[in-house]
Amino acid sequence: MPDFDVVFAELSEAPISVDLAIAAVEGDEAGAVASFSGVVRNHDGGKAVDRLSYTAHPTARQILAGVVAELVTEHSGEAQQPVRIWAAHRVGMLNVGDPALVCAVSAAHRGQAFAVCSELVDRIKFRVPIWKEQFLSNGAVEWIGAEAAEKTG
Repeated sequence: MPDFDVVFAELSEAPISVDLAIAAVEGDEAGAVASFSGVVRNHDGGKAVDRLSYTAHPTARQILAGVVAELVTEHSGEAQQPVRIWAAHRVGMLNVGDPALVCAVSAAHRGQAFAVCSELVDRIKFRVPIWKEQFLSNGAVEWIGAEAAEKTG
């Protein structure tokens, strides 16, 4: 039996749910499920935020899949029981409170579930080329992460 199972790793234009992610990775052999839900907040850098939009580079889906595969390869052989991974990042318009990034990892023990989930979130945020356009309450618009586009393109 493989020690890692990537249940889902995708960009989504539809709303994503931490409950769906948790349900997808649960199993009788999993003693722990660690999850992360990064939600749109109403502020950034002291500025009020009304909503935002995420735009992904055309290669973002492949890079996300590669990030997950790399994580699996690096941790392969560490688990006695299956470790299941679920990850999704929204693209498009989101409102305050909407989940933007959801990850869930199940494992036999909490330490591994926490470690893999945390590492997964960090790698997605750092490496997947997704940019955020923030619509501020004062009418201004700001791009966050757009400087990375020059490195990707």
